[in-house]
Amino acid sequence: MVLKYKCIILDHDDTAVKSTPDIHYPSFVEALTDLRPHDKSITFEDFVRYCFNPGFSSLCKDIIKFTEEEQRHQQVVWKKYTESTVPDFYELFVETIQEFKKQGGIVTVVSHSERNRIERDYSIHCGFVPDAIFGWELPEHQRKPHPYPIKEILKRFNLQETEALMLDDLKPGLEMARSCNVDFAAAGWSHSIPEIKEKMKLESKYYFETVEQFNQLILCK
Repeated sequence: MVLKYKCIILDHDDTAVKSTPDIHYPSFVEALTDLRPHDKSITFEDFVRYCFNPGFSSLCKDIIKFTEEEQRHQQVVWKKYTESTVPDFYELFVETIQEFKKQGGIVTVVSHSERNRIERDYSIHCGFVPDAIFGWELPEHQRKPHPYPIKEILKRFNLQETEALMLDDLKPGLEMARSCNVDFAAAGWSHSIPEIKEKMKLESKYYFETVEQFNQLILCK
């Protein structure tokens, strides 16, 4: 069987693993309560909307206007949550990427989670570590949505732009893939917010409601 794409570039949170409801959102609310106790809290839906556009970094720096010290506190609270909770992968996701790898595919991850957490999650649930990981530990100009991670993946594995597929549930991943002329697939299985679903459907090459649809594309069923 010839794979449709030689390499998949995977987002982690809410694409591969179910993490925002149990890790990222509650940790952000706790940090916000610590730092701005008199401010109104942020709803889960609004948190997801801001992460979609303009992205998590802009939410912290431009919208809430955290100082550098406040951002460090937010990171400390976030790490407390990520250390104590191992998120589950979405149903059929593990089997899909295991089979893709078994057939000779290259599995990479570009995420706003940290490398060591991604390695932990994959080791526990998938039995392997991705071939390349570009996470939050990188300097900001090398993180998604900047093109550096995809350009580095293409160079490292000697790939043409047409040989890789990016899978992400949010706009920063879409923008990164577009800037590198790499096909983009939207992971729609984690979203219930209508405007996000509609925008991703409109702007993505592929839109998947289920992991099974993603499975069928990359394994050419």
